[in-house]
Amino acid sequence: MAEYLASIFGTEKDKVNCTFYFKIGACRHGETCTRIHNKPTFSQTIVLLSMYKSPAATAAVLDPAGLGVSQYSDNELQSHFDTFFEDVFVEVEDKYGEIDEMNVCDNLGDHLMGNVYIKFVKESSAKPCVEALNNRWYNGAPIKAELSPVTDFREACCRQYEMGECTRAGFCNFMHLKPISKDLRRKLYGRKMKEMRRSPSISDADSSSEKKKKKKKKKHKANHKLSGRLYM
Repeated sequence: MAEYLASIFGTEKDKVNCTFYFKIGACRHGETCTRIHNKPTFSQTIVLLSMYKSPAATAAVLDPAGLGVSQYSDNELQSHFDTFFEDVFVEVEDKYGEIDEMNVCDNLGDHLMGNVYIKFVKESSAKPCVEALNNRWYNGAPIKAELSPVTDFREACCRQYEMGECTRAGFCNFMHLKPISKDLRRKLYGRKMKEMRRSPSISDADSSSEKKKKKKKKKHKANHKLSGRLYM
């Protein structure tokens, strides 16, 4: 029985635990959900709830007809998002640990809109980050951070959306992830690789040190011979 319950945990067959919360770390029913939301005590992933305030999403909620979106061009919206993404990514990675991936929801449903998911390379980075960010503000609002059960974003994302076929638009219950520009992706996810290339390894440092010592000795011998000639 225990093995069976473990095998169906978080699947559609599980009638006790909330499948949506397990997969995407959020549920449209919130606290009124009839199934259990098992909040993790440890995880590689954290979620910053409703942190990104998209001008397009805000306009779509306030003006369903879409009249308010026309004041923003696609380039302006992408620039606004890229600036936000870089701010958060760099701040979190520099202070709390290396990021494996970061994703921002483009959904319009209250439980997903503006959620920022950050998966760290090391699990030990997540909890201290949550504790620290819950005492910080961004853009005039307090940050609400918590550990998230999401570990596989492929399972959390809407596959129809990725193929351009989702009929529920922004109100889909699976993640619609907002993409960053290609240049920013290369810049952010290439940071650590560049630092590793710039920082010599211990063996390289030792080798460099030995080369400097040999060069010094040769220079000393050369100077000694030179001064000897001058004195002759």
